[in-house]
Amino acid sequence: MLNQNQIPLLDTLKASAERPHAPFYTPGHKRGQGISKSLTDVFGKAVFRADLPELAELDNLFAPSGVIQQAQQLAAEAFAASQTWFLVNGSTCGIEAAILATCATGDKIILPRNVHSSAIAGLILCGAIPIFIHPEYDSVLDIAHSITPTAVQAALEQHPDAKAVFMVYPTYYGVCGDVRAIASLAHQHNIPLIVDEAHGAHFAFHPQLPTPTLAAGADISVQSIHKVLGALTQASMLHVQGNKIDIDRVSKALQLVQSTSPSYLLLASLDAARQQMALYGEELMSRTLQLAQEARTRISQIPGLSVLEIPLHETSPGFVALDKTRLTVTVSGLGLTGFEAEEILNDKLGVTAEFSSLQHLTFIISFGNTQKDIEQLVQAFLTLSKEYRKTPSPAYSLLMREGKDLFSITGNSIHLSPREAFFSPTETLPFQETSERICAEIICPYPPGIPILMPGEVISPCALEYLQHIQELGGFISGCADTSLRTLKVVKV
Repeated sequence: MLNQNQIPLLDTLKASAERPHAPFYTPGHKRGQGISKSLTDVFGKAVFRADLPELAELDNLFAPSGVIQQAQQLAAEAFAASQTWFLVNGSTCGIEAAILATCATGDKIILPRNVHSSAIAGLILCGAIPIFIHPEYDSVLDIAHSITPTAVQAALEQHPDAKAVFMVYPTYYGVCGDVRAIASLAHQHNIPLIVDEAHGAHFAFHPQLPTPTLAAGADISVQSIHKVLGALTQASMLHVQGNKIDIDRVSKALQLVQSTSPSYLLLASLDAARQQMALYGEELMSRTLQLAQEARTRISQIPGLSVLEIPLHETSPGFVALDKTRLTVTVSGLGLTGFEAEEILNDKLGVTAEFSSLQHLTFIISFGNTQKDIEQLVQAFLTLSKEYRKTPSPAYSLLMREGKDLFSITGNSIHLSPREAFFSPTETLPFQETSERICAEIICPYPPGIPILMPGEVISPCALEYLQHIQELGGFISGCADTSLRTLKVVKV
């Protein structure tokens, strides 16, 4: 057992920042001496003294043998991994590296169609061929859950040459699938399970939270420590366990996708966040769960609103657990879209959600929230229910009435690998003239960053119609060159 009280990287960074010396190295502001007064007026001076490069005492991220190695070993023990890497380019680079470490050009990888856009970037980088599985889908709530063991088994039987299985756990809504069964299926075929666990870094620290993926048999887990724990934005970790992953290949892949000038502020924040959770995680998460339960109980009693809960009376293989610190509120009963409700809450009622979708608002409740925050959230929804009800717009009513399955809209029609499509000659066409052409860019309402169209897919009329409806109703489209959707890039024929 390691001493989880230690914070070797943070302690060494502090000592380096305080050591008197003449700095003739990067960055150019020289420990804050040359930093803009505009910045110091906002952030103070202390943080810039610690903005240091890879000095000898601070170790090297890509070949750690000192304090970074020690900090990563402590993190591996805290998160129950055999090896952990610190990430300064977010979970995005971890997911890209996981795919690069397990797949080569032309290899098949089984993954959900509601995968984050970072996984598509990984496919583009390595040239792997996606075998997409549609996740379980709630057409009433318009929410995608997890892929199911049955769907994974069918894909493995149809593609026995697949090199890896990839899943998202939890989803942006906090929904967890049967990771244990899916890991078992992957291992029966002697291939690894990669998990995008970006939103599940807290699972290891409280028994009332869903099972952490490493404890359920995952081989690689990528976690955004900044999303729900106490690290700085962009600070994440990649964890590995078992013998199905080539450790050296993971390290080499991370060298391709991470900055060679890593921020020590981010790295030190990972060290401190790990120590905080190792020492006080269960206590912090107990309080967080109490606040979250109060919020969901009180909001579910407000007329016109409901909250996402795990199904009680019928089992669902794509929805076996729910992260109770993730609160999704359905506002369609008020005649509002999630986009409209988000704008009202943010602009008029002093509450900012994590993200909005057509029918819902989703909130991340963490140990950084207070009782006052919860009270403000509940009061905002009471006001929303009393004062902002409306008759839905015709476009909203039409979309709700049609009740389209989002993943039947995508069509799952891959004609080129994402890499081939990305590097193919392209042309830009008016939006309405792109139907049945091969898409050359990633197009997704964001967040949560689930692509409706991606490079290599045939553009269906239904996908175009859905994107237009989302934009008309106030959604934000990202990934494409023309976010106004007047034009799209397609592969030139």
